[in-house]
Amino acid sequence: MKNTLETRLGIFFALALLAAVIVLEMAGGGDSFRRGFPVRSQFKNIQELKVGDPVRMAGVDVGRVQKVALAGERVEVAMKLNNGTQVRTDSKATIKFVGLLGQNFVSIDFGTSGAPLITPNALLESTEQADLNTLMVKLENVAAGVEGLTKNFSGENINNLLGPFTDFLKQNSPRIAAILANIQVVSTQIAEGKGTVGRLITDDSLYNSALATVKNLDATTTEIKPLFDQAKLTLNKANLIIDDVNQGKGTVGKLVKDETLYRETTSAMSNIREIVEKINRGQGTVGKLVNDESFLKNAKMTLQKVDKATEGLEDQGPLSVLGIAIGGLF
Repeated sequence: MKNTLETRLGIFFALALLAAVIVLEMAGGGDSFRRGFPVRSQFKNIQELKVGDPVRMAGVDVGRVQKVALAGERVEVAMKLNNGTQVRTDSKATIKFVGLLGQNFVSIDFGTSGAPLITPNALLESTEQADLNTLMVKLENVAAGVEGLTKNFSGENINNLLGPFTDFLKQNSPRIAAILANIQVVSTQIAEGKGTVGRLITDDSLYNSALATVKNLDATTTEIKPLFDQAKLTLNKANLIIDDVNQGKGTVGKLVKDETLYRETTSAMSNIREIVEKINRGQGTVGKLVNDESFLKNAKMTLQKVDKATEGLEDQGPLSVLGIAIGGLF
């Protein structure tokens, strides 16, 4: 190769072009020459987001920010996504940052699998994250509060806080000492098994009695359990019988549910009531027998005659009685 001016100029332009491509690639400007499709999203605050910042899905770079512009009271971010990137119509865009001093980027979630894919230049719904400056202000306020709290625990403030308590202890130290001594005596007596509480704690007979009571209760429960089971079985049978009665089964069920029987019973009761009313009024044979006083007199006279006849028969022998009876018949 000849070392001519044309050769040197060609090598220089090739190196310059290579350097420009590398710079554009590092700056993100090379995306302009890549194939892709545009999408948009609007935010209240883009938080230092700038042109060339990456667009990611699940942490994977899928595009770059191409333009940032005001759109009324919001900021519209135009992005270019790589071909083949599947973004759904319900996918949402969020501006995030890596660390406190890291690079901002736009994060797009996958959306739902059943939603259709977006068309080029579609407007994605956005979600807002807390502003880093706001977080720093809140952290600064928290730090100031902690600092003020530590100042309140300085020596002078602690003395002011504990002073009344110290004075109280000094003035009542004899009483406090007496109370502590009494507590010690009581605890010693309890430990030695003295007094009611001490006996309750140390006496084995109480434990044995409680254990025996529990065993008796257990035995009683075991004995009563069959009764409960029998009662439960009886209740189940009673429920079955009630169900059969409600369904009109059996004699009782028919008596309860059969309207024909009800009508016949009602009619019979009405007839009985009419008969009783007729008897009370003296109608019919039974009514006359019940209400006719002459019948009562005749019945009394007949009974008296029978009584006299039996008295006369007592004086006669059996043969005479038989002869009289036969004579009376013939």
